[in-house]
Amino acid sequence: MEIVNRVAESDIEVFDLEALWDGREVVAFDLAPFLAEGLVLRERPFREALAAHDWAAYDGRHVAVHCTTDAVVPTWAYMLAATRLHGHAASVAFGAERDLVRDHFVRALEGVDWSRYAGKPVVVKGCGSKVVPVAAYLVATQKLQGVAAKLMYGEPCSAVPLWRKPKAAAPAAAPAKPAVKPAGLPSSR
Repeated sequence: MEIVNRVAESDIEVFDLEALWDGREVVAFDLAPFLAEGLVLRERPFREALAAHDWAAYDGRHVAVHCTTDAVVPTWAYMLAATRLHGHAASVAFGAERDLVRDHFVRALEGVDWSRYAGKPVVVKGCGSKVVPVAAYLVATQKLQGVAAKLMYGEPCSAVPLWRKPKAAAPAAAPAKPAVKPAGLPSSR
């Protein structure tokens, strides 16, 4: 008896969100150490401290820029840090590391050609991923619902069904024509 791999022979497409990640390290850049007492931004010392900082430490990494204290930091201070990271960091985002990862996936999902999943059953691979945030699964779900015939989560051999495109409704039967009585004839009761 021959064993047949029905999953391999099916038309199921696997969408692997983890493939959208480049594997680079994510690090944080905190503005607090560049502030007076961690709370006050004084422009000249702030600019001087950023100019003296070793930006090569961020080469090839994703950098999340934030401030860990309750300081009121003007927007231009974050922008100035981003200008210093330009040419060093693989990407720069505002917030914590998890915010950077979420933003990375949202941007990557906007660039996906969803047409290859048109009319097909799709499994969003997700078992065991440590880098893909839940937000990416939600965005992928919305995008795939616009094109796929069926959506599942997990692995093709043991996927959890999530959604199926509704079948097109059969054309409605033409309404029966009302009986028209000729004018001038008495009605029969």
